[in-house]
Amino acid sequence: MIGRRKQVALALTGLLAAAAACQNQVRHESAGTGRPAPSAARAFTLVASGDVLPHSSVIERAGYDADGNGYDFRPMLFGVEPVVSRADLALCHMETVYGADGDYSGYPVFKSPPQIAQGLAATGYDGCSTASDHALDDGAAGIRRTLDAMDRAGLRHAGTARTQDEARSVTMLQAGGARVAHLSYAFGTNDIPLPTGQPWAVDLIDRDRMIADARAARQAGADVVVVSVHWGTEWQDAPDRLQLTLAQQLTASKTNGRPDIDLILGTHAHVPQAYEKVNGTWVIYGLGDQIAGEMYNDKGVQDSRGNDSTLGRFTFAPPVRPGARWQVTKAEYIPQMYDLDSGRVRDLNQAISDGAELEGVRDRIREVVLSRGAADDGLVMGE
Repeated sequence: MIGRRKQVALALTGLLAAAAACQNQVRHESAGTGRPAPSAARAFTLVASGDVLPHSSVIERAGYDADGNGYDFRPMLFGVEPVVSRADLALCHMETVYGADGDYSGYPVFKSPPQIAQGLAATGYDGCSTASDHALDDGAAGIRRTLDAMDRAGLRHAGTARTQDEARSVTMLQAGGARVAHLSYAFGTNDIPLPTGQPWAVDLIDRDRMIADARAARQAGADVVVVSVHWGTEWQDAPDRLQLTLAQQLTASKTNGRPDIDLILGTHAHVPQAYEKVNGTWVIYGLGDQIAGEMYNDKGVQDSRGNDSTLGRFTFAPPVRPGARWQVTKAEYIPQMYDLDSGRVRDLNQAISDGAELEGVRDRIREVVLSRGAADDGLVMGE
């Protein structure tokens, strides 16, 4: 596998149901470098990015970049590789499932080439959330192919499952001196019913279940609990009522005075949305689309905002005393866009010298990201 792996990943099974958390045996599975987890607590950086949504034009671009030998998504992501690969832990959102044997498609029923998992891993990503409204575009077979390909690439995943045991597991990753649990949920599956006999195939938004899962992950040894949520109103810059209400409820949940959830990462709206500190916990309502083809908004008009996004970067410091939470000591956002002409993700901080147009995109993203007062809580634009 190409790319720098930055941590040992641990899978902890049988622990998502809070009532059963103490009864199940913890199972450790290593991936990546095979190095043992660090024993001393030390600070770490976490980077997160938005929806990977390969439309037909994106698939065609990856085919072109492979020079006739399959599909290569690495050049597409090369512009953000420096930021992603330097993080101790990097998480993406894989919105689509994978096809096979050339059966690939874009909107409205997505089936992406499995080589995208290799491209994400090569860029430095350690895992992806997979619960989305397109998670059942090809039924249970699509989920199986997707997670199989991620496993082969060394890319961890959370939010969908091939088996009931997998659905009951917690995705646990090592970052610095911390064990980080990654949970993932979606608002729905575009009215596609869950596979017969597999109600656990996709994790769906349910406040009580999400809190129970977070508590179970903590009981299993998670120092930091990160929750990815596929939610929001498409093409709306502002978070909607569900986002605001759920963010309040999730961040207010505590056990023995310690918050159950340490970071919330939002996707789905297609446009960047605000960052906000809610009850002392950072919430990104919407990261935007990291990779997408031409996007048409709810009025049927091509909308360039659908190719804008941010990378969120958070520095976590060890607790000041046993039993306390890991604290975010630095919160940053990095503006980026998917350039339709070149088929490349561009870090706008690095590309800003290319002209006023890109500067305008960066400024538009900044205005939305800071629209709920995040600057007052210390959020800054990162390099």
